[in-house]
Amino acid sequence: MDTPHRPVTHRRRWLVTGAVLAALGTSACGEEGPLATPQAEVPGGAVGPDAPVGADLDLLQVQLEYPLDGLYEVGEDARLFLGIANVGTTAATLVDVSGPDFADARAGSGEDVTLTVEPDDNVYVGAEGMPSIVLEDLRTELRSSQSIPVTFTFADAGEVTVQAMVAAEGQDPVPTYDFPDPAEDPTPEEG
Repeated sequence: MDTPHRPVTHRRRWLVTGAVLAALGTSACGEEGPLATPQAEVPGGAVGPDAPVGADLDLLQVQLEYPLDGLYEVGEDARLFLGIANVGTTAATLVDVSGPDFADARAGSGEDVTLTVEPDDNVYVGAEGMPSIVLEDLRTELRSSQSIPVTFTFADAGEVTVQAMVAAEGQDPVPTYDFPDPAEDPTPEEG
């Protein structure tokens, strides 16, 4: 005898989906987070995260320079690299960089960090010819792909905290985006 086929209702689909998600969620509970314990260097490293500060302001690929000997020890300084993109119509001014894992932050010139990004412009902190920021007196050891929280405070846009990762070995910090030179035509000439 054939049994009639019951159509799957939306309610049954949501119940099954909810049960699967609940099982996945509880299996992850109780596991220690990846940054909670010191880890070995991850081969290949990681690219720093992007973070919105406001509707018109973003931080791009926030990272710390790779240490020459492979390890930042407690008390060492670390150069910070990131892009700041301002697509708004008013300037944005970075007035402070802080965090629990370093004593202070200073501009490359030794002064307090104050950096203005003009409207519809980008600044690549740490790139050649651009401003630089150094995190002073680290309070924790760090290797490639490990991170520390860094809080960026802007005068009008507010603040955002980002996990600044240590760059991978052999990775030279460069501007986060490489735009082609408009004077160079990328299309081949026909002859």
